[in-house]
Formats: sequence, C-alpha cells, structure tokens
Amino acid sequence: MNTLHQSFNVHFTYDVFFSDRLFDPTNSTLVDFLKNRHSEGFRKKLLFILDEGVTTSHPDLLEQIKAYFAPVSSVDMVPDLIVIPGGEGSKNDPALVDQLIDAIDRYGIDRHSYVVAIGGGSVLDLVGYVAAISHRGIRHIRIPTTVLSQNDSGIGVKNGVNYRGKKNFLGSFAPPTAVFNDSEFLKTLDDRDWRAGISEAIKVALIKDQPFFEWLETNAEKLAARDLDAMQYLIHRCAELHLNHIASGDPFEMGSSRPLDFGHWSAHKLEQLTDFEIRHGEAVAIGIALDSLYSQRLGWLSEADTNRILNLERTLGFSLFHPALDGDGVLKGLNEFREHLGGQLTIMLLKAIGKGVEVHEMDTELIREVIGILKENEIQPA
Repeated sequence: MNTLHQSFNVHFTYDVFFSDRLFDPTNSTLVDFLKNRHSEGFRKKLLFILDEGVTTSHPDLLEQIKAYFAPVSSVDMVPDLIVIPGGEGSKNDPALVDQLIDAIDRYGIDRHSYVVAIGGGSVLDLVGYVAAISHRGIRHIRIPTTVLSQNDSGIGVKNGVNYRGKKNFLGSFAPPTAVFNDSEFLKTLDDRDWRAGISEAIKVALIKDQPFFEWLETNAEKLAARDLDAMQYLIHRCAELHLNHIASGDPFEMGSSRPLDFGHWSAHKLEQLTDFEIRHGEAVAIGIALDSLYSQRLGWLSEADTNRILNLERTLGFSLFHPALDGDGVLKGLNEFREHLGGQLTIMLLKAIGKGVEVHEMDTELIREVIGILKENEIQPA
C-alpha cells in the first residue's frame, strides 16, 4: 500500500488593545493598527456591523465612526454601517446570517478586507461566524461593548450561532485579527449586563487563580457599585487568564476537555429553557453555584470555601436559582454538553478555590439534591 502523509502548522497571532473613547479623533489606536497593515497600492475595505443596543445607547456613534475615518486614506470604509439587533436573539435568526453575507457580497469584502463588529458577545459571535464562512474566511476585528465580551467571549477564538435549539451548534474557530476593548462602552450598560460579565471572572479565578478570587472578594462591593477602575482591572486580568489558557491548551477543542466552561453545562441548557430570557452570565453564575455545591457534596470543596463562592455571587447581586431548574430539563444539558465536542463527557469541578479537576460522570440524583439546596436558599438580586 502506498501512503502520502501531510502535516503542517498554522500560526495565529492577535492583540487585545485596552483603550478609552476609541473613535475620538485624538485616539489613534485603531487607525495606527490599520496603517501598520497597509499594503502599498492596495486599499483595504472596512465593513462595520453594529449592535443596535450600542447605537441606541450611543446615538452619535455612527457619525463618530465616519468622522474618525474621513481623513484616513489607507482604507475605504463602506458607507453603509449595518445595525442589527443584539442579544442572544441575533444568534437564533438565520435571516441575519443571510443579510450579512449579502452585505459582504454586495460591497466586495474580500479576504484582505476587514469586517468590524461592535457589540455584545452575541453579535460578535454572529459576525465572526459570517466572516469565517464567507470566502472561506474574511479577517474580522472585534470591538466588544459588554463586560462579558471584553473579558471572555470577545477575546477568544470561537464564533457561532444557535441552531435546532442548541447553543452554538453551527460555528467556527476563527481568531480575530485584533480586539479593541473600549471602557467608554461599559458606562452605559444596564445593571444586569454590568453584573452578568463578572461571572466569567469568578469562573476563571475559581479554576486557575486563587489570588484573583480573593481580589474579587475584596472588591465585590466596589464592583456591585459600578466602580469603573475595579471593573477595568477585572476585565484585564480575566482577559489575560483566558488568553493564557488559549495559548497553552487546546484552542480549537480537538479533545473532550473544556476547562474554561466550568459552570457552563447547566448554564447553556438554562438559557435555552428560559428562551434566552436569562443572560448568559446570569446562567453561568447559577451554574457555578450548582457545580461548587456539587463539588462540596463529593467531599472535595470545603464548606467554608463553598460559602465564600456563594456569598461572593450574592454580594454581587446574582440570583442563584431559577424556576427553570425545576424538573429534569436541565439534566439534558449534560448530554448536550458531551455532544458538542463528542467523546467523553468532561466536566470541570473544584478541589479547592483556584484548583479545578475534570470528571467524566455526574450523579443525577446528587444534582437534583444540589438544585433543591439552591432553591431553598434562593436570594433574589438586589
């Protein structure tokens, strides 16, 4: 038998910039980035796609973007800035995928051009997916506008949309060309979106960084009171931990391990069961509480540390129970979590604060018991 063998590596690199008032004429961060990638004699195009919630909160944003790029001769900005609905609903609408692909086709956005997404994590997921499947991959730039997208989803390598009632059933691994975190967008978030993104910081601290968890405890009241300096530190540290994991682990999830999805197996199902009325970060907070209590019931996590986790979430204003947890619907999330990657079921639990451990089976009766404990101790958000 005659066999040919092929093996090659593909190198990915991108920067996450932290800035303020990105489209202020005196802020050259974005335009300098584009100028550094200018090719002589070739003008790259920019197609902007914006989250409607962002343009509502920042009504001058469209004109600011146009004015910012007016004196820039090295790129051609498509005059039609596309505004689409935000939130998880955007990932449930196949018509939006077609609409954005049509815009890419109509304006001749090629593989040397850029699609620029401004919005929350759902819009970034959608736009990244559209960019990845158009022309087999168009470069995309992310400008996250929520805590959750600035510290987690917007800086990672995943894109996707929901399909057949399953979260991120269609998707791609396509790293952004760059990410620009602008703290100005955080100031107009409502309290739910401000709070929701903090759950991803709790998650990564619990599995990777005990000192960061202790910092969260110390600064919980500041964060709850919307202290911007505290939030900027949280976002930077959380982003750093996520990026370090992507670089050192399995960025395209070729195995069965998903350590950064601690608390997520139930969270994803809870989102679906509530028709996405609950925010992703709110569902993750409940999932963290559930899996922390489960770890305690296994005898791994001390009662004192478990209470520290639950008290931190409550201080931040999270509710740790939702009526959709009643019944066995959420238990279906275990198999769906396994199906998403295939192979073994692999769930991250806790041995201690800052130390995660993977297991390959979960006791459904024990899960029901833990849900019952959360229900008995339900505390509504402030």
